[in-house]
Amino acid sequence: MCYTFYMNGYTFITGATGGLGEEFCFQCAKKGENLFLTGRSEEKLSLLKEKLLNKYPGIKIDYCPCMLTSETDRADLMKYADEKKITFSRFVNVAGVDTQLAFEKYTQEKILFQTRVNFEAAVSLAHYVLDRREKELSILVVSSMSGACPMPYFAIYSATKQALVYFFSALRKELSGTGVKVSVLMPGGIPTRPDIINDIKIQGLKGKLSSKPKDFVVRKALAGADKNKRIIIPGAFNKFTYAVTRITPPAVSMAFVAKHWKGKEKDAFSK
Repeated sequence: MCYTFYMNGYTFITGATGGLGEEFCFQCAKKGENLFLTGRSEEKLSLLKEKLLNKYPGIKIDYCPCMLTSETDRADLMKYADEKKITFSRFVNVAGVDTQLAFEKYTQEKILFQTRVNFEAAVSLAHYVLDRREKELSILVVSSMSGACPMPYFAIYSATKQALVYFFSALRKELSGTGVKVSVLMPGGIPTRPDIINDIKIQGLKGKLSSKPKDFVVRKALAGADKNKRIIIPGAFNKFTYAVTRITPPAVSMAFVAKHWKGKEKDAFSK
């Protein structure tokens, strides 16, 4: 059963100016949803708003730039939305950091940056959205297939993505029967940036089979959220991989991951 979105309710999308976030913006706008957007760059948000309104002039769009690692920035974003009297019918948390390093090579700053963006900010903003929700609310949080098992050399990313699955699954149970639906998206690779395209290529056939274009992923995600699915995994190969991972001893999975990713590094973010 699909959601009926209230005319005054907004869809709140984090990481809106990234490849996947922007696709969520356009597909939600196509459905007639008003948008409240955040990202790190005010310039990019302004350009995105212009592009969206050129294509979908009938919707309302507001935005507020925010560094999600900052409690002060998040408080300012919440204050801005409060002042505009914005309420929410959908929350899509896309923002995430996929830095890939052996743990000893992290700095304290990078540890905080990745854990705060990937987990703390998602939980903090979900709490805020719940307090300012319409009668019905859909929460959709982007995790990753990387959260299906512990990943050596990708440890913080896989751990924080699994934390999203656990937290929002538990929240879903807490909110059962309240008009709030909670779903977690676990996609494979999505070719939205050069570094991600390279990661997919490195994985060979497995990377090719698991990767899906962003428009496909977003369509499946929104359809699954509207049907109130707890876990949404786009693509038959990814569903199969997830099922196999759940019955494979962690030591076996980790040995395979460690052999494949040892020595490969990626840090596409400035913090």
